[in-house]
Amino acid sequence: MKQRPTFPARLDTTLAMNRPNAVGKPAPTTHATPTKLPNAPATAAAPSRIKAAQQPTPQPGHGMDSSAVRHRMVHKLAAQGISDAQVLGAMGAIERHRFVDSALVNQAYEDTSLPIGLGQTISKPGVVSRMLELLLQAQLGNPAKLGRVLEIGTGCGYQAAVLSLLATEVYSIERLRGLHDKARDNLRPLRLANLHLLFGDGMVGYAKGAPYAGIIAAAGGEAVPQAWVDQLAVGGRLVAPVVTAGAPGSQALLVLDKTAQGVRQTILEAVHFVPLKSGVA
Repeated sequence: MKQRPTFPARLDTTLAMNRPNAVGKPAPTTHATPTKLPNAPATAAAPSRIKAAQQPTPQPGHGMDSSAVRHRMVHKLAAQGISDAQVLGAMGAIERHRFVDSALVNQAYEDTSLPIGLGQTISKPGVVSRMLELLLQAQLGNPAKLGRVLEIGTGCGYQAAVLSLLATEVYSIERLRGLHDKARDNLRPLRLANLHLLFGDGMVGYAKGAPYAGIIAAAGGEAVPQAWVDQLAVGGRLVAPVVTAGAPGSQALLVLDKTAQGVRQTILEAVHFVPLKSGVA
């Protein structure tokens, strides 16, 4: 059984070596011994494990807890072109209203981004499902779950929760302490055994979990950090917003596939995400 680092822990940022391909496989065993620190360094990523339980079960009723309100959202996503049954099922299973502020609960299932504090937002359901569908399309029709996935930008924890239903293991990094703590509080009741939260600099990724079958980012920079490409498994896919040459601050979705011959990049539709930043705060 792999030993998980305690919280907080010092984690090195060197690339993982001699790891098997991550696609569809559980995390490899490591013999590293974590060291507790009173203050983690700026580039450290400290995992906080969301402990075990079953997949969330839709609750009956007529309010925000009702499965019907989520099903209406799922039908709208399908009408927008989302067709992957796994993605639609996961979007219908996770209660988005539990991840937004109480004053915004009535907007939780609208296809809109909402503020979550510290200048950050929870992405639109349409954008979340689109990016997750792109990530799963790298499976080439394989119905099995993705292997290990790295999420850059935990935010309030919503996308991480959805992703946990689609992948065998998820590592999610957040650079803002306030949001890391908020996500941990939001996710604790779901008790998702395969989801691990990390506080640290997302631009350096999380080498100890590499290689990853998929990497997904919720912030856009001028280019994809080389650390992400290095930590992506051969056969894996990265989905992230990147700054384009259009109007100042304009972004588009990038799909990067890593093959034995190198990387292949595809630019898709315009999107709008918060800027990708380094360090922690």
